[in-house]
Amino acid sequence: MRDLKFIKLFLLAACLVSLLSCNKQFKDDNYTAYFGGEVTNPTNPYVLFCRGSEVIDTIRLKKDNTFFIKFDSLTPGLYNFKNEPEFQYVYFDKNDSIMVRINADDFDESIVFCGRGEEKNNFLMELYLKNEEDKKKIYDVFDYEYPKFKKNVDSTYAIKKAFYDTKKQELEWSDDFDIYAQACLNFNHYIKKKSIRLCTKHGQALILKRQLPVDFYDYRHDIDFNNLKLKEYSPFVKYLTYMLNNVALSKDLPANTSPADMALDMNIRKMNIADTLFKNEKIKNTILNNIAFTYLLEDQNIVNNKKFLDKYHVLSTDTSQHNEILKIGNAIQQLKTGNKLPEVALVDMKNEPVSIDTFIKSKTVLFFWTESLESHLAAAHKKIIEMQKSHPDYHFIGICVDNNQKNWLKLLSNYKFDGVTELRAADFEDMKEKWVINKIHRTMILNADGTIENAFVNLFDVKFEDNLK
Repeated sequence: MRDLKFIKLFLLAACLVSLLSCNKQFKDDNYTAYFGGEVTNPTNPYVLFCRGSEVIDTIRLKKDNTFFIKFDSLTPGLYNFKNEPEFQYVYFDKNDSIMVRINADDFDESIVFCGRGEEKNNFLMELYLKNEEDKKKIYDVFDYEYPKFKKNVDSTYAIKKAFYDTKKQELEWSDDFDIYAQACLNFNHYIKKKSIRLCTKHGQALILKRQLPVDFYDYRHDIDFNNLKLKEYSPFVKYLTYMLNNVALSKDLPANTSPADMALDMNIRKMNIADTLFKNEKIKNTILNNIAFTYLLEDQNIVNNKKFLDKYHVLSTDTSQHNEILKIGNAIQQLKTGNKLPEVALVDMKNEPVSIDTFIKSKTVLFFWTESLESHLAAAHKKIIEMQKSHPDYHFIGICVDNNQKNWLKLLSNYKFDGVTELRAADFEDMKEKWVINKIHRTMILNADGTIENAFVNLFDVKFEDNLK
């Protein structure tokens, strides 16, 4: 009740401040705009204000976790704001003054906009949440026979379409905003239709053998794949991911093809499809970059990575991203079997800088955890402690990727992890770059001389212990 009262008071105050400019008349050449708000339980001391992947401004939170910025000139359009790792979109018309309240513990569900420009942004947020709720029921829908599937998909879309139509008539938003409103409405619907051919349930891929009508995918004729405004908009990008996966998976490979070679073949096919489908170079390069980042961070097969990168460089003309893609590829090359593990900044429980080499006296397993996933922390250590019994010749080192020494020690004090050396990353961004840490269950196995045995294994893989024999 107290929190609800606080929210109401905050929003009232924010609205009063923002409404001061709601009826003000602005000159045609005046593009002044304001953005501010409050982040409860922030995960980062900064709010990033961005357009696509470009950071426009970095706004430091005040002591009371509020922030505010005036833009002397802000081009109308779609932006995004981040309290990393979370983000959401905000649309600015000319001279909008928008406040937002966020609880980082429940990021999307907590967002409320207020002020000049609030209505369209609250609509977009509400539509997004309707889509998210829809996704929770998606796998049950895939079990339906086609007539029932179609009825369900069409009815849920009709409800959201009616919501869209009502708000569009009521708010009379701009044609430019409508591009994003329609994309948010339609692409979630298209994903459901696209996914009927291939879905995942209980961890197994299921090819759904349904007799679909010939016009089932006619909606694709209405999609402008070369609309630059959508190239980094999440609903569009997610749809393209589903679409490319769907088309790429339509090709059968020999039964004895290894998982690594299957991944390589599929991702090269996805790049070839993107090269054919997208005529706009910027959009094509954005999609190629997304495919490259995803592939390189998911599949660390050294030989296949070179084949993939060779193809990527033939198709992509985005030299600005080539260095970033190459950086990931080179980092993976540095982690191949037999190499020394690159040095990164670590601290011990006394907050003293230490070198990983200091702790490599025998064969070693490095695993990672974070305080934000305490269930993983407990499960990972439980598995490690069990392995200590069957593999006493191995040394086990747990590395916390968080930056708060006090919180790290406090959390560890709640547990008793005998026999495990605990270290913390002093600079996770440096570690992520050099050790290519993209998933928290990533594990590395080192030889007694400090060289790499296998830098890309999953602690929770059922065959993980085969790597320790």
